[in-house]
Amino acid sequence: MVAVTDIQSTITLEKFLTLPETKPASEYINGKIEQKPMPQGQHSIIQTTLSTAINQIVKPQKVALALTELRFTFAGRSLVPDISVFNWHRIPKNDKGKIANRFETYPDWVIEILSPEQSANQVIGKILFCINQGTQIGWLIDPEDESVMIFKSNQFPEIKSGEDILPVLESLKDFELSAKDMFSWLNIED
Repeated sequence: MVAVTDIQSTITLEKFLTLPETKPASEYINGKIEQKPMPQGQHSIIQTTLSTAINQIVKPQKVALALTELRFTFAGRSLVPDISVFNWHRIPKNDKGKIANRFETYPDWVIEILSPEQSANQVIGKILFCINQGTQIGWLIDPEDESVMIFKSNQFPEIKSGEDILPVLESLKDFELSAKDMFSWLNIED
Protein backbone atom coordinates (compact mmCIF):
# COMPACT_ATOMS: atom_id res chain seq x y z
CA MET A 1 0.00 0.00 0.00
CA VAL A 2 1.25 3.47 -0.85
CA ALA A 3 0.19 6.88 0.36
CA VAL A 4 -1.20 9.11 -2.37
CA THR A 5 0.87 12.04 -1.12
CA ASP A 6 4.02 10.12 -2.09
CA ILE A 7 2.98 10.04 -5.75
CA GLN A 8 3.76 12.85 -8.16
CA SER A 9 0.77 15.08 -8.91
CA THR A 10 0.59 14.50 -12.69
CA ILE A 11 1.38 11.14 -14.27
CA THR A 12 0.20 9.10 -17.22
CA LEU A 13 -2.62 6.59 -16.97
CA GLU A 14 -0.19 3.80 -17.89
CA LYS A 15 2.13 4.76 -15.00
CA PHE A 16 -0.83 5.04 -12.61
CA LEU A 17 -1.95 1.50 -13.46
CA THR A 18 1.49 0.13 -12.47
CA LEU A 19 1.35 1.67 -8.99
CA PRO A 20 0.36 -0.43 -5.97
CA GLU A 21 -3.28 -0.17 -4.92
CA THR A 22 -4.08 2.18 -2.04
CA LYS A 23 -6.60 1.86 0.76
CA PRO A 24 -8.99 3.45 0.28
CA ALA A 25 -8.76 3.21 -3.50
CA SER A 26 -7.27 5.97 -5.64
CA GLU A 27 -8.71 7.05 -8.95
CA TYR A 28 -7.03 8.55 -12.01
CA ILE A 29 -8.89 11.61 -13.30
CA ASN A 30 -7.53 14.19 -15.76
CA GLY A 31 -3.89 13.24 -15.20
CA LYS A 32 -4.14 13.36 -11.41
CA ILE A 33 -4.56 10.82 -8.65
CA GLU A 34 -7.45 11.35 -6.26
CA GLN A 35 -7.91 9.11 -3.24
CA LYS A 36 -11.45 8.19 -2.28
CA PRO A 37 -12.46 8.79 1.35
CA MET A 38 -12.57 5.84 3.72
CA PRO A 39 -16.16 4.52 3.84
CA GLN A 40 -17.99 5.05 7.10
CA GLY A 41 -20.92 3.19 8.66
CA GLN A 42 -23.88 4.57 6.69
CA HIS A 43 -21.95 4.42 3.42
CA SER A 44 -20.88 0.85 4.09
CA ILE A 45 -24.31 -0.53 5.01
CA ILE A 46 -25.97 1.06 1.97
CA GLN A 47 -23.21 -0.21 -0.33
CA THR A 48 -23.24 -3.81 0.88
CA THR A 49 -27.01 -4.11 1.28
CA LEU A 50 -27.82 -2.49 -2.08
CA SER A 51 -25.34 -4.59 -4.06
CA THR A 52 -26.62 -7.75 -2.34
CA ALA A 53 -30.27 -6.78 -3.02
CA ILE A 54 -29.55 -6.16 -6.70
CA ASN A 55 -27.62 -9.42 -7.09
CA GLN A 56 -30.28 -11.52 -5.32
CA ILE A 57 -32.76 -10.56 -8.03
CA VAL A 58 -30.65 -10.32 -11.20
CA LYS A 59 -27.68 -12.66 -10.79
CA PRO A 60 -29.58 -16.00 -10.71
CA GLN A 61 -31.33 -15.06 -13.97
CA LYS A 62 -28.03 -13.85 -15.50
CA VAL A 63 -29.52 -10.42 -16.20
CA ALA A 64 -26.88 -8.26 -14.54
CA LEU A 65 -24.18 -8.25 -11.89
CA ALA A 66 -23.48 -5.63 -9.20
CA LEU A 67 -19.87 -5.31 -8.11
CA THR A 68 -18.49 -3.16 -5.29
CA GLU A 69 -15.28 -1.13 -5.40
CA LEU A 70 -14.41 -2.43 -8.88
CA ARG A 71 -11.74 -0.54 -10.79
CA PHE A 72 -12.59 0.10 -14.39
CA THR A 73 -10.38 1.95 -16.84
CA PHE A 74 -11.69 3.57 -20.02
CA ALA A 75 -11.52 6.82 -21.98
CA GLY A 76 -8.34 7.92 -20.21
CA ARG A 77 -9.62 7.49 -16.65
CA SER A 78 -9.46 4.81 -13.99
CA LEU A 79 -12.40 4.95 -11.58
CA VAL A 80 -13.59 2.91 -8.60
CA PRO A 81 -17.31 3.56 -8.04
CA ASP A 82 -18.98 2.34 -4.88
CA ILE A 83 -21.17 0.01 -6.98
CA SER A 84 -20.93 -0.80 -10.69
CA VAL A 85 -23.69 -2.78 -12.36
CA PHE A 86 -23.11 -4.52 -15.68
CA ASN A 87 -25.73 -6.11 -17.89
CA TRP A 88 -24.79 -9.79 -18.05
CA HIS A 89 -23.80 -9.80 -21.72
CA ARG A 90 -21.37 -6.89 -21.11
CA ILE A 91 -19.41 -8.45 -18.23
CA PRO A 92 -15.80 -8.72 -19.40
CA LYS A 93 -14.55 -12.31 -19.46
CA ASN A 94 -11.15 -13.91 -19.93
CA ASP A 95 -10.36 -16.58 -22.53
CA LYS A 96 -11.58 -19.29 -20.12
CA GLY A 97 -15.02 -17.70 -19.80
CA LYS A 98 -14.40 -16.48 -16.24
CA ILE A 99 -15.00 -12.92 -15.16
CA ALA A 100 -12.02 -10.75 -16.13
CA ASN A 101 -9.81 -9.11 -13.54
CA ARG A 102 -9.46 -5.90 -15.53
CA PHE A 103 -12.51 -4.03 -16.73
CA GLU A 104 -11.70 -1.66 -19.59
CA THR A 105 -15.21 -0.43 -20.25
CA TYR A 106 -17.90 1.66 -18.60
CA PRO A 107 -20.55 0.16 -16.31
CA ASP A 108 -24.20 0.18 -17.38
CA TRP A 109 -25.22 1.64 -14.01
CA VAL A 110 -22.88 3.54 -11.70
CA ILE A 111 -23.78 4.14 -8.05
CA GLU A 112 -21.90 6.50 -5.73
CA ILE A 113 -22.66 7.08 -2.06
CA LEU A 114 -21.72 10.53 -0.81
CA SER A 115 -19.45 10.57 2.23
CA PRO A 116 -19.53 13.55 4.62
CA GLU A 117 -16.08 14.84 3.59
CA GLN A 118 -16.60 14.27 -0.14
CA SER A 119 -17.24 16.99 -2.71
CA ALA A 120 -20.66 16.40 -4.30
CA ASN A 121 -19.52 18.17 -7.47
CA GLN A 122 -16.49 15.87 -7.86
CA VAL A 123 -18.68 12.79 -7.51
CA ILE A 124 -21.27 14.22 -9.89
CA GLY A 125 -18.45 14.89 -12.35
CA LYS A 126 -17.46 11.19 -12.27
CA ILE A 127 -21.06 10.08 -12.80
CA LEU A 128 -21.53 12.51 -15.71
CA PHE A 129 -18.27 11.30 -17.28
CA CYS A 130 -19.62 7.73 -17.18
CA ILE A 131 -22.99 8.80 -18.61
CA ASN A 132 -21.22 10.62 -21.45
CA GLN A 133 -19.25 7.45 -22.25
CA GLY A 134 -22.30 5.14 -22.44
CA THR A 135 -23.43 4.39 -18.87
CA GLN A 136 -27.24 4.23 -18.93
CA ILE A 137 -28.00 5.45 -15.42
CA GLY A 138 -26.18 6.93 -12.45
CA TRP A 139 -27.18 7.36 -8.82
CA LEU A 140 -25.69 9.73 -6.27
CA ILE A 141 -26.96 8.57 -2.89
CA ASP A 142 -26.89 11.16 -0.10
CA PRO A 143 -27.42 9.45 3.28
CA GLU A 144 -27.43 12.83 5.07
CA ASP A 145 -30.65 14.11 3.50
CA GLU A 146 -31.91 10.67 2.41
CA SER A 147 -32.16 11.51 -1.26
CA VAL A 148 -30.89 10.02 -4.50
CA MET A 149 -29.94 12.14 -7.50
CA ILE A 150 -30.63 10.24 -10.73
CA PHE A 151 -28.63 10.84 -13.91
CA LYS A 152 -29.54 9.63 -17.40
CA SER A 153 -28.19 10.58 -20.80
CA ASN A 154 -29.80 13.66 -22.37
CA GLN A 155 -32.02 14.30 -19.34
CA PHE A 156 -31.93 16.72 -16.46
CA PRO A 157 -31.04 15.08 -13.13
CA GLU A 158 -33.94 14.11 -10.87
CA ILE A 159 -33.97 13.92 -7.10
CA LYS A 160 -35.88 11.07 -5.48
CA SER A 161 -36.76 10.69 -1.81
CA GLY A 162 -39.37 9.21 0.49
CA GLU A 163 -41.81 6.90 -1.28
CA ASP A 164 -40.36 7.68 -4.72
CA ILE A 165 -39.43 4.54 -6.64
CA LEU A 166 -35.81 4.71 -7.76
CA PRO A 167 -35.29 4.18 -11.50
CA VAL A 168 -32.94 1.35 -12.46
CA LEU A 169 -31.55 -0.23 -15.62
CA GLU A 170 -34.28 -1.20 -18.06
CA SER A 171 -33.05 -4.81 -17.95
CA LEU A 172 -33.76 -5.00 -14.19
CA LYS A 173 -37.54 -5.19 -14.53
CA ASP A 174 -37.94 -7.27 -11.36
CA PHE A 175 -35.94 -4.92 -9.12
CA GLU A 176 -37.95 -2.19 -7.40
CA LEU A 177 -36.82 -0.05 -4.48
CA SER A 178 -38.09 3.18 -2.96
CA ALA A 179 -35.77 5.77 -1.46
CA LYS A 180 -37.51 5.27 1.91
CA ASP A 181 -36.91 1.50 1.83
CA MET A 182 -33.24 1.96 0.98
CA PHE A 183 -32.64 4.49 3.73
CA SER A 184 -34.50 2.27 6.21
CA TRP A 185 -31.39 0.04 6.07
CA LEU A 186 -29.67 2.69 8.20
CA ASN A 187 -31.96 1.87 11.14
CA ILE A 188 -30.33 -1.28 12.46
CA GLU A 189 -32.63 -1.49 15.52
CA ASP A 190 -35.77 -2.12 13.42
